[in-house]
Parts: sequence; structure tokens; C-alpha cells
Amino acid sequence: MEMNLRAPAVPLITVDPYFSVWSMDNRLNDSDTKHWTGKPHRMTGIASVDGNEYLFMGDTPNSLKMEQTSLDITALSTAYRFVCDEIQLEVTFTTPLLMDDLNLLSRPVSYIHSKVRSNDGKNHSVTITITVDDELCQNLKYEFPTEYADLSQPGFTCGRVGSKIQNVLSAAGDDIRINWGYLYLASNHNQAVVSSSAGTNNYGTLNHTVSLSIALDTEHNSDGLFAVAYDDIKSIEYFHEPLNAYWKKDGQTIEEAIRQALSEYDRLFKKCELFSSKLYQDAKESGNEKYAELLSLAYRQAIAAHKVCVDPNGDVLFISKENFSNGCAATVDVTYPSIPQFLIYNPELVKGMLRPIFKYASMDVWHFDFAPHDVGTYPLLNGQVYSKGTCPDWQMPVEECGNMLICCAAVALAENDISFAQANWSHLEKWCNYLIDNGVDPDNQLCTDDFAGHLAHNCNLSIKAIMGIASFSLLNRLAGNEDKAEELMKIAGSMVEKWLVMAANEDGTFRLAFDRPGSFSMKYNAVWDQIFGLNLFPKDTFKAETKAYIEKHSGPYGLMLDNRNTYTKSDWLVWSATLCDNKEDFTTIVDRLWIAYNESESRVPMTDFYSTTTAKILEFQNRSVQGGLFIKLLIDKGINCYQK
Repeated sequence: MEMNLRAPAVPLITVDPYFSVWSMDNRLNDSDTKHWTGKPHRMTGIASVDGNEYLFMGDTPNSLKMEQTSLDITALSTAYRFVCDEIQLEVTFTTPLLMDDLNLLSRPVSYIHSKVRSNDGKNHSVTITITVDDELCQNLKYEFPTEYADLSQPGFTCGRVGSKIQNVLSAAGDDIRINWGYLYLASNHNQAVVSSSAGTNNYGTLNHTVSLSIALDTEHNSDGLFAVAYDDIKSIEYFHEPLNAYWKKDGQTIEEAIRQALSEYDRLFKKCELFSSKLYQDAKESGNEKYAELLSLAYRQAIAAHKVCVDPNGDVLFISKENFSNGCAATVDVTYPSIPQFLIYNPELVKGMLRPIFKYASMDVWHFDFAPHDVGTYPLLNGQVYSKGTCPDWQMPVEECGNMLICCAAVALAENDISFAQANWSHLEKWCNYLIDNGVDPDNQLCTDDFAGHLAHNCNLSIKAIMGIASFSLLNRLAGNEDKAEELMKIAGSMVEKWLVMAANEDGTFRLAFDRPGSFSMKYNAVWDQIFGLNLFPKDTFKAETKAYIEKHSGPYGLMLDNRNTYTKSDWLVWSATLCDNKEDFTTIVDRLWIAYNESESRVPMTDFYSTTTAKILEFQNRSVQGGLFIKLLIDKGINCYQK
């Protein structure tokens, strides 16, 4: 069934924050393909039919274009169909991001599969050519001269392009692309031929495009498989030590990885199709078809905003990048909203997000009794950069303490294993104590919604503190510390009693801040009371609140974050919708998010921060927080869903 959602941007290659190619148009041959930042990352596709050339991907002047007849997006694939007088063409882009196999998840190889058949009942000689520009391995085209190498061997056709100047891990930032490593274009088809064309720009810089052509005929040989791959050499710098991507941990080379990927395509594609179908059906049962389409579109984006690596101890790291936010790496309050997706499909990845924070918090430079915000600017993870590292003015003390405690409790429950939390117990205990001392009525500080500025007496942030303390109670219970668990749960319960009085509006809803009667904000942090089965908040606490979300606080494109502005956050919108006590109200709220993406003129990978009145992006795109859209699915599966 074809996706009804008009995706604001269509995923083509989704591996990591650098190796990321999208179509930001309705038709694949209406414009150049781009990196998620919007800079050109050009791939072109030509179908030569009996000598006539038809463009199906990219935008080249004076080209004859095939007509695109359909587009379907699933969790793991994007499939286009085209037609011309002579043939019909199917082109399917698949990045097999299956989270039960971390080697596969981290392998930087993405597929383009083509299939042709006659459209006029006649046999035709067809050549499918994919061309990839070397700007995929440069921050900006012509930044460095590039060189081409033909690596083909019998049964393996492969070309490689990379900069002549290889300064590995030499830059960090937000709106930048990789300028080290090597781009590969390959096939195992017996009719594949690879070539390169070189050009010199006005500055005398030599650059290359690499093309791979596969000869087919519509009578006998109608399938062609391409692999686009990238070897970044070293993936991140981890406290001044360059680390490999996870897929390299057993010594595999990129050529071996590409060969293996090509040989596995048929099996993996079937597995991807089964996974995507099940995700869609599960999400449809949790919500409706629109919710299922939102999760299908979010799935690859949320994963590919990370890099999977191995730390010096051999443990998994899953490093997020705050795309078009500030470029921070391993940010705690980006991890927190993203974890529903990863708790469902592999909680080890949540631990991989948290490990850098625990490591940094153990260093002498971090002298606070609350949790850090981040550990660097991607891909250089050498210590917190937000608030100039250790400047006290722009920290998020209650926010990050609560996030770390909630995430650790969620992992322990998902895996039915307390060992990760126990290995970091002293930190968790210290952060819980901080929340006990400072969380009832938070003073003037930032929360994750820092774009709104500092706020004192933040009601939703107070809920975060309550959930953090309750989370450490759960961890103590799992560790056999029953007395401590009971003591902490009583503290959390007493905070709830105070909260209900301090936060109440006269109409049964709750305030943005304790000192602002009549105000409102999303109470998304309360979702963990439901997920963990805590029942700290009395039944029907949020009944009037969620009714007001629908009737008073929504624009045409979604529920507003709070009364200070008409913008919203997609992750918190879905979290708040899950507080509704029936599916109909949940879908009423979430359907407006679907409409926003469907109608927005902002043609970018799913933004999580946009206007509820215009659906235009305000900031942030292609971020990992879209994993938060899976929260309803997580609730319906149960927190220990990974074990089922």
C-alpha cells in the first residue's frame, strides 16, 4: 500500500549524520538530491533505452525525463516507479537499518536496486547508470582535489573517490559535511561497468564523478543492483582517541563489507520488508494509518542521526548529533526523547547513548553534582561544549539528572537487567539526591526546550524530577534495596501531592509555571508514570488537561508547546497525546502532526520544531528525537517489549 503522506523530504541513503542523501521534492527527477543540511549531494540516474536517454534521478539541463508514477516509503526502503514509451522502471533505495544486528546497522553500505520491464510489448536493450558526485566526500564541492581509483575485480565492479588531502576528524560543527574518507560505488552484476569523469574548476581543483552502468534487457535480464558506500576511516574522537565504526571491530575492510552487502541483498531486502510491514501494522493498531506512516518515515531518520562505534573497552557507543540545533554530540536531552524507538528494538543502543555521559561525569573537570548536557561537538567528543562546558549559567541541572535516571530505569526494565545501572550507581544516586533537594519547585533554569529561554517554577520540569526520583526507586527495587526503594517512592509521592496543588488551574488543567495561574504547557514528562506503571498521579489527573489540548491549545497543525508561543515539538506532541485515555483522542492530536508534514512548504527531513499555524520549520531537522514518536507503540508493547 502506497504511503499517503507527502513526505517533506524523502530518504534515499540514511547511514549516519555525514552519509545521508535525500530527495527534497515530490519527484526524484525534479531537483538535485541533497545532504540533509540542504547542500547538494548529487546522485543522478539515467536509463538508456535503445540509445535514448531518460533521466529518472537528479536534475540535469535539457534532459528527457521519465514520468514518475508512484512513490512509496516504508521504514527501511523508498521505492519509485517510472515510465516512458518503451519501459517501466522500478528504483528502490534501501538502507538495512535492522537494530537486532549491530554489524549490519553500522555497515555504511546502502542499496539502489533497479528493475525494468517492457511497456510496449517489445524487447529493449536498457542500460541503467548511477552517477555520484565527489561532493559526497567534501564539506563543499571543490574544497579539496579528489582522486579516483578503479578497484574492480572479477565478479565485483567498484570505483572509489576521495580527497587527495585526508585530514581525518579535522572539523566539528553543525552545518558541515565530512571532508575525509572515501566514497564507493559498486555492483556484483556481470554486466556492470564503472568509470569516472574528471573536471577542473576555476581554481584549478580537480574533481571527479563516478558512474556505474549495468546493461539489462527486458526479456531476460531485468534487475540491476548498485551499492553506494562510505568509509570514514575513523568515525569519532572519543576523549582525544580516534575510534572506528562498529562494523570494523573484527577487522573487515570496506571492500569486504561491500562485497558481503551485495551478496546478501535478496535475503536482507526480504527481512527489511517483513520488518517494515510489522512496524506499520503495530503502529496502525496503536494509533491509525497516519501514525503508522509517521513512524515509517521517522524510523531511518532517527537511527541515521547517530554513529555506531566501539569504545576502547569494547562497549557499544551510539553517538547522536544535534542536527541543525547546535551540533552537540551525545546530548542527554536529545537522547531522552529518542529512546522509545530504541527501547523497543534494541536497548543496548540506549546504553550506547549514555556511556559517554557517565564517562565524562567521572572526570575531574566535571565538578557539578548534577548530570552533564553533552560531551562535545560532533564528531569530536572531548567534553561538554554547551554553556562553555562548565559555565553555570546555561546548564540544565534538573532536566539532565531526570533524563539520566529515567533512561537507566527504562533500560533496566526493558532488558530485565540492572547491571548497567549498577556500574554507574554512584552517579545515579548523586543525581537522585540533587532532584530531591532541587526538583520540587525548580529555580530559574533551562529545560530541554531551551529555545524558550530560562523559566523558574517550571511545572513540567518538576514532573521530570518526580519521575527521576521514582526511576531510582525502581532501580533500587530491582537491585533488592526494598527499604530504599520504598523511601524514594514515598518522596516522589509527596512531591506529586504538592505538585497537584501548586500546578492546578481553576478549570482542572495545569500551569506552565507554578506562579502563572491560567497558563498551560504540555505535560509530556508524565508519560513515564504510565509506562512504568507507577500510578503516582491519581487516575484522571490529566483528563481535563488532555481535553484542553484538543479544544483550546491546538492550531491547525498541532498542539502548542505552551502558552508563550504557537510553536510545537513533534516528539512532545506525541508524548502528550499518549496521556489521553482513549485512542480517538490520541489520533485527534497526532493526525495534526501528519497534516503538518504533509502540507508544510519546508522541504526538509522531518523537523521537530515548527509553527502550528503555518507548519513551517522554525529550527531543527533530521534529528534523532523523532524516535520519540514511537512512545505510544512502546506503551502498548510494554516496557520489557525487547524480551517478548
